Amino acid sequence: MGTCVSTSRSTCSSKSNGEPAPPPCLGIGLCGQKRTKRTFSDRLVTFQHLPSIPNRVFTNGKSRTSCIFTQQGRKGINQDAMIVWEDFMFEDVTFCGVFDGHGPHGHLVARKVRDALPVKLQSLLNSSQSRQNGPGQTCFMGNSKKSDVGDLDKDGSVEDKLNSLWREAFLKSYKAMDKELKSHPNLDCFCSGSTAITIVKQGSNLFMGYIGDSRAIMGSKDSNDSMVAVQLTVDLKPDLPREAERIKRCKGRVFALQDEPEVPRVWLPFDDAPGLAMARAFGDFCLKEYGVISIPEFSHRTLTDKDQFIVLASDGVWDVLSNDEVVEIVSSAPTRASAARILVDSAAREWKLKYPTSKMDDCAVVCLFLDGKMDSESDYDEQGFSSATLDQSNHSGNAAESDDGQKSEPCLQRNFTVRSAEENDSYGRLAVEVDGDGETVNAEDQSWSGLEGVTRVNSLVQLPRFSEERPDP
Repeated sequence: MGTCVSTSRSTCSSKSNGEPAPPPCLGIGLCGQKRTKRTFSDRLVTFQHLPSIPNRVFTNGKSRTSCIFTQQGRKGINQDAMIVWEDFMFEDVTFCGVFDGHGPHGHLVARKVRDALPVKLQSLLNSSQSRQNGPGQTCFMGNSKKSDVGDLDKDGSVEDKLNSLWREAFLKSYKAMDKELKSHPNLDCFCSGSTAITIVKQGSNLFMGYIGDSRAIMGSKDSNDSMVAVQLTVDLKPDLPREAERIKRCKGRVFALQDEPEVPRVWLPFDDAPGLAMARAFGDFCLKEYGVISIPEFSHRTLTDKDQFIVLASDGVWDVLSNDEVVEIVSSAPTRASAARILVDSAAREWKLKYPTSKMDDCAVVCLFLDGKMDSESDYDEQGFSSATLDQSNHSGNAAESDDGQKSEPCLQRNFTVRSAEENDSYGRLAVEVDGDGETVNAEDQSWSGLEGVTRVNSLVQLPRFSEERPDP
């Protein structure tokens, strides 16, 4: 499901008969003119329509420009979810996301967010753009480039409006998503939640919104034409100064347990629970009054010809593989369609090497290739996949492990970015020091938490026990 290709086409038309031209468009992929052609509004969908939408892939498989793969760990049901949605709002617009659930109902939360968040983003973006341009005058150009609108507004305000439009849509859709989870009648999110790493690629523009500790990186070529890793997001862990300051200001507590000193967690002020290993998440409403938020970090990046691919993955991958290793694995995969699977297999081997006594975490990977090219169908089938038929096991994400003896798969040497057990013994209980003047932390200061692997038993340590009377914080 979700791997068929739509044959419908839509284009932007322009006035050529002397009529007044509409206001400059913001370049997002819609012509809001007469209903004789399919528009962005026609593509808005409801939750019930999701299974029949073309170019929407959410199980192990591939699309025209990407491949995705997830594998269950050793902790129970797979709580990771993922999605690639091509022609998201219009042609040349692609939505990608990875969601890592935690808690008793984390798998349900992750899947709910996977399905509902993109629809909310669509709806809010359409509403915002309609308000800005007025009825009947909305025009998004799917293939617009900066040079296309440069003559219209040389002071950069068009690009600023585009960026502002996407920022507002991301912020409001995340807020609406968390609000829906809180009021959901059949889904208990009090001590369950999910991370989210979501990106939208529109032409040469890349818009990103994310919460939690899932991560996005990009493989790009440097001046010597060598592949390098570029980290696009920051792992929003509780010990980042600005995150820890907010949590403490809200009476929450941040510290790590003695047996896992490199995993800072968020705790209630009156109980050593639940021990959430991230500072932002959907759900987890037991901690929302104590500094955990669902407001996403938003960023925009202009892609260049040097940029080759983007990898989104849950922390089951990043706990054992560095950014550089991930780029090496994806770029050296025998076929692009197999890159996500090979990356997950490599992470599984690293878990066995580094943490032989620990339970492997779930892994989910999305690989988006920026030149829009993929392998032939025959190459893909040779890797054991089918773009038309997906197993039920793939739908649940409980894919079987691959044969480690495949010669075509890159085999990593064990890396030592993770402290050994002996080194961990030298660390006591980890208390987070907040830098008073460190409200804004640059990427170099924050990347350390993402590049070092950690042993994590669970994203939550234990569920809180609430009595009728809570002691004062």
